[in-house]
Amino acid sequence: MQLSGHFSLRELTQSQTAFRKGIDNKPTPEHIENLTELAVQVLEPTRRHFSKPIAISSGYRSKELCLAIGSSENSQHAKAEAADFECFGVDNKELAKYIKNNLVFDQLILEFYNPDDPSSGWVHCSYSKEENRKQSLLYNGKDYTEWLT
Repeated sequence: MQLSGHFSLRELTQSQTAFRKGIDNKPTPEHIENLTELAVQVLEPTRRHFSKPIAISSGYRSKELCLAIGSSENSQHAKAEAADFECFGVDNKELAKYIKNNLVFDQLILEFYNPDDPSSGWVHCSYSKEENRKQSLLYNGKDYTEWLT
C-alpha cells in the first residue's frame, strides 16, 4: 500500500526486531492515517527537495515493539507519528536544517550527529494532525539540548 508517491506502508512499518521476536507490528487504520500524514507532510517534500531516496530506519512501532527495543510505549513511533531516516548523499545536519526551516513538524531531533562525519547519526521527525510544536533538539546519546541553528 502506497502512503504517498515514494513511501509505502511496508517501509514505514518493517522491523527486523519485530520479525526476529515474532512481534505483531501491524498498524491500525488510525495509525495508517497518521503515517500517511507524516509521509505527505514531511517525507515527500524532503525527498523532492533533495531529489534523492530517503532510507527509513524506523517508522511505526507497536507498543510491544517499543518495549522490546527499550523505547517508551508512549513514543510518537507507537502513535505512527514519527520516523527516523537519512537521505543518501546528504549531510544529516543539512537534512535536519531543511526540515527545520521549511516544513511543519512536531518534533525534530538530530540524533548522534558528529560534525566530523556528515553521514553520522540520523534524523527523527514527527508530525501530528493535532498540533505541531516545531520543537528542534540535538541528542548525543545522553542529553537532549535545544537546537537553535
